[in-house]
Amino acid sequence: MSTQIHPTAIIDPKAQLGEGVVIGPYSVVGPNVSLGDRVELKSHVVVDGRTQIGAETIIYPFASIGHAPQDLKYHGEESELIIGHNNTIREHCTMNPGTESGAMKTVVGNNGLFMMSTHVAHDCVVGDNVIMANNATLGGHVNVGNHVLIGGLAAVHQFVRIGSFAVIGGMSGVESDVIAYGRVKGERAFLAGLNIVGLERNGFDKDQIRLLQRAFNELFGEEGTMDQRIDMVANDFSQADAVMQIISFARNKGRFPLCAPQKKIA
Repeated sequence: MSTQIHPTAIIDPKAQLGEGVVIGPYSVVGPNVSLGDRVELKSHVVVDGRTQIGAETIIYPFASIGHAPQDLKYHGEESELIIGHNNTIREHCTMNPGTESGAMKTVVGNNGLFMMSTHVAHDCVVGDNVIMANNATLGGHVNVGNHVLIGGLAAVHQFVRIGSFAVIGGMSGVESDVIAYGRVKGERAFLAGLNIVGLERNGFDKDQIRLLQRAFNELFGEEGTMDQRIDMVANDFSQADAVMQIISFARNKGRFPLCAPQKKIA
């Protein structure tokens, strides 16, 4: 398959284009951009900065990929945006490179779906098979695991971590770390339980889900401190890989506490 470039597109001669790349009308590709095999820019797409886009990724009109971070601490450092393969990036999506206050790169995994007007800010790390629904936003330095679903209009605070297989409800404001397999919702998001639907869709059987539910109940029970409960769950479920993934996430503390269930009102 040969490369196809519309005559109205502007491609810097230094840009690297893989085999079978398709660049539609009025798209612009900067000098430090690398497009993998069979990447497709539909039309009116702008890709700039030190940006790598993996094979089979499709980008829709008016997306802005790789431009300077929306961060006043950015001073033109030569940071990167690295996007994996087989992603779908829809209209008006924005993705920014890293900064010197982070890892100097923003990384997006494979097989993601980034719907209209989603935003991936500087220094984020986004895993594989992630879905961000319309207008969902990640602040800077956010870390998102694999198989995460972020609902429409949700906003994730900078430096927050979201574990694999978690689901974020639409219009949620996420200000705390979300455990793997967690389900959060609310204007100021709280942990509403496990992502049962997501677990079933990803092949977890009933026994695995019951085990995760028991561990969840113990971890967010009322006995002892959070650190004590983490140790209890680690001891009680040491042979359960999925539970130990939660424990590893909880012990690897970030800037924020774990998102927890709402407190019961007496």
